[in-house]
Amino acid sequence: MGQNERTGRCVVAVDGPSGSGKSTVSRRLAVSLGARYLDTGAMYRAVTWAVLRSGVDLTDVESVAKVAGEVDLRIGTDPQGYGVIADGVHVEKEIRGPEVTAAVSAVAAVPAVREQLVARQREMITNSDRIVVEGRDIGSVVAPDADLKVYLTASESARAQRRSAEDAADVAATAADLARRDRLDSTREVNPLQQAPDAVALDTTELGIDEVVARLRALLTERGVA
Repeated sequence: MGQNERTGRCVVAVDGPSGSGKSTVSRRLAVSLGARYLDTGAMYRAVTWAVLRSGVDLTDVESVAKVAGEVDLRIGTDPQGYGVIADGVHVEKEIRGPEVTAAVSAVAAVPAVREQLVARQREMITNSDRIVVEGRDIGSVVAPDADLKVYLTASESARAQRRSAEDAADVAATAADLARRDRLDSTREVNPLQQAPDAVALDTTELGIDEVVARLRALLTERGVA
């Protein structure tokens, strides 16, 4: 099978903690499959950006949910040039900044926010013939019927090294922040970060991006959907 060859409907769910390689792997896999790409984390980050801009107290869950319901959120799904627009503002850079990063787990833990965004995500998946979706609850909640569910992991040190290199940040500080986010994401009451029972777990600590993508392509080929 050649690159970008379409062979019918295909939904791939990629979950895992920060620094496990989800985004890079998911984008490259989408390009390889000629599929769309959905970064659900960017959706939560964009809502968080809107909440922070509104001045709403993060502990006021009703107000946070109200902002989430009113924000005009547009997420591109082109894996080679997607964009994130919130209330008419291109926010790709802003949503990756430290302010949003520090607040996104709190916003994402609000049940009404998750309900709203999960509904949007499912609609986007339904309207896509072929799509790779990454996040923290895709295989377990958003797309439980995905053709392939993958849970990417990596050692704490590898994740911290990767993320600090991306953000040009101190490794120790990055490791502490990743641990904080892991704790918040895995212990929230609604749709916590977890591996779906039928997901394939893949440790990327010693693997290159191309190796991971090749393994996922092989799994899809075995299932007759790639």
